[in-house]
Amino acid sequence: MSTRRLGWLTTADRLSPWPQATVVVAGLGSSGFAAADALIELGARVVVLDDSDDDVNCDKATLLEQLDATVRLGAGSSELLPADVDLVVTSPGWRPDYALLAQAVGREVPIWGDVELAWRLMHPDRIVPWLGVTGTNGKTTTTQMLDSMLRAAGLRSAAVGNIGRPIIEALNDEVAYDVLAVELSSFQLHWTHSLELHSAAVLNIHADHLEWYGPWLGAGDAAMAGYVADKARIYHHVRHSCVYNVAESITEKMVEDAEVIEGARAIGFTLGIPAVSMLGVVDDLLVDRAFVAQRRDSALPLARVADVHPAAPHNVENALAAAALARSLGVPASAVAEGLRNLQLGGHRIATVGVHDGVTWVDDSKATNPHAANSSMRAFDSIVWIAGGQAKGTTFDDLVATHADKLRAAVLLGVDRQVIAEALYRHAPRVPVVLIDRTDTGAMADAVAAAAGFARPADTVLLAPGCASKDMWSGYDARGDDFVAAVNDWYRQGRT
Repeated sequence: MSTRRLGWLTTADRLSPWPQATVVVAGLGSSGFAAADALIELGARVVVLDDSDDDVNCDKATLLEQLDATVRLGAGSSELLPADVDLVVTSPGWRPDYALLAQAVGREVPIWGDVELAWRLMHPDRIVPWLGVTGTNGKTTTTQMLDSMLRAAGLRSAAVGNIGRPIIEALNDEVAYDVLAVELSSFQLHWTHSLELHSAAVLNIHADHLEWYGPWLGAGDAAMAGYVADKARIYHHVRHSCVYNVAESITEKMVEDAEVIEGARAIGFTLGIPAVSMLGVVDDLLVDRAFVAQRRDSALPLARVADVHPAAPHNVENALAAAALARSLGVPASAVAEGLRNLQLGGHRIATVGVHDGVTWVDDSKATNPHAANSSMRAFDSIVWIAGGQAKGTTFDDLVATHADKLRAAVLLGVDRQVIAEALYRHAPRVPVVLIDRTDTGAMADAVAAAAGFARPADTVLLAPGCASKDMWSGYDARGDDFVAAVNDWYRQGRT
């Protein structure tokens, strides 16, 4: 079947004639499984391809095959695009230069991500507003804050997308949601085409995931430009509010360049006193000068800075961005404050593990790039820094130069530890550096022991890796759990 015959795919929605279509789902992760399940329910012929045949994928394959999908697992399964395919739905991590996707482009087969599929399947009769969040850092926290504010306002909300729960799964819930708080990664945005979000926020933009963009766009500036362009896609056809970070002019430029629906507004957030059409901070209050009738000469208090936990500067920025999105939907000020107070964040985000002998141990394993590490390092005065992992093509020169005077020592582990070490040698030569050469997860216990040897009363031993974790751990959460366990074991055994 040729793609030209299925002209309806250009404007496809849930009520389109899906039984006419053969759809390849590339990747059997959580988003791929949800996409395949939804397409099968619509009557499409579904072929699922994944090079991994681990136990989890085999279990998923069995379920999908019982529903009449074709599933191919194991090495080489995704190298060849089957004949007579009308649409490819790809997992977000698959790069455009992967063989299967390159073949689809060559044969003019349309490629959607699972987010694009979810948006299409919400139409025409299950439409709810999406409030989108992207940025290099803070996406998950901001999405959780937003969801909590929406719930405090009495709205039926779900936090979905890159935060971990596929959007399609939420759309198939028995709950009729009033709104979705959607975290979107650059990978997910790359494969979107028709999103028209109610409102969207870009929190910040810094080098990250360049290893994804470099192989098909070229290293350096070209890779960064691709990353920025994908982040900017979140503003495309926004209907109500484009929320940007006043401190980062690149986010405002994205708004200026975006093709939005007529009437959409640019809304800034700042840690300073806000101008008109901004949210900001006055004394110890988060205030709104954007969504109030008298914004020319007054501001509406939304919450106290003390309602934000932790109240580190970057997290106050997250709260302001979430508040802007919530206010764009009409959420009252009282619900913004209540949502912040009620919020229970996930672990490994500037979490204090304990204080021993005057030394504070802090777990920020969620800091998986240099900008995220910078955010937590700003909060402390004297640091023994534990860092390292997968650098993802980023550099650490600016980070080390910024915080060199705070560093008592650095303990480095993981595959790209030498990248950080070289930045320290260049910009902080006085700082002692310990390299942990172990490549198993037991390296964390060695890192904690080394850090304890340097730490003095009033110091903070900070796990802010600045790197991804999957060289040694299953994820940043497992890395953080090992850090917490190693700290507790160290002091439980009476060592100082």
